[in-house]
Amino acid sequence: MFKEKKIFNKKIYYSTLIPVPHFFTTRDLIIKDNKKLVCDYLNIQEKNLICPNQTHSDNIQIVDDRRDYPNCDSLVLTQKNLAIYLNFADCTPLVFYDSKNNICAIAHAGWRGTAQRIGPKTVSVLVEQLGSNVQDIKALIGPCIGFSSFETSIEALEALKATITNPKGLFKDKFADLKGINKRQLEELGIKTIDICPYCTVLDNDKFFSYRKENKTKNRHSALICL
Repeated sequence: MFKEKKIFNKKIYYSTLIPVPHFFTTRDLIIKDNKKLVCDYLNIQEKNLICPNQTHSDNIQIVDDRRDYPNCDSLVLTQKNLAIYLNFADCTPLVFYDSKNNICAIAHAGWRGTAQRIGPKTVSVLVEQLGSNVQDIKALIGPCIGFSSFETSIEALEALKATITNPKGLFKDKFADLKGINKRQLEELGIKTIDICPYCTVLDNDKFFSYRKENKTKNRHSALICL
């Protein structure tokens, strides 16, 4: 279940499903402008707050001693006292946590990332490279553009439909349910514990940024997790 709370009087959302520090920011808190505040809250050094250069790719990196991750839309974290965050403004935030091995990841799944199955690919890195078991992985799907607001092209719809075995209920006319598609991708992979944020970045634009509604705004809210 997603719940609201405040850090230093700035509204954020988190899920009761995951026990380690994590949250989804709102319009109240732009991380790049408030790094000290966020790091003070997490009790980490600013150099240990890591964000990749996102490019709508399906590139995935495991965080090591580097702090620069160009052309990357999914980060995997295995080290304590580090935090990762990715930025969003309509695209779908996917957060993963392996409770047994205490490792986590965040993926940026716009329609392109969803069509490239960045969520399942991130899970595959956890399983194949880090020894996770799918049954131990919990997933969060954060605030993004909702079904009734995401009208797109026939080409995009076909690309999205091709990523799942059962598309029933996830498409209507030229509209697609990005949260639902990502959820079904993960379910078809074997993940059973998934918490979905109820908010839409377009309809709940008072809480979150929307690239589509706000004329290509450069502002971003974020998904963050820390071990």
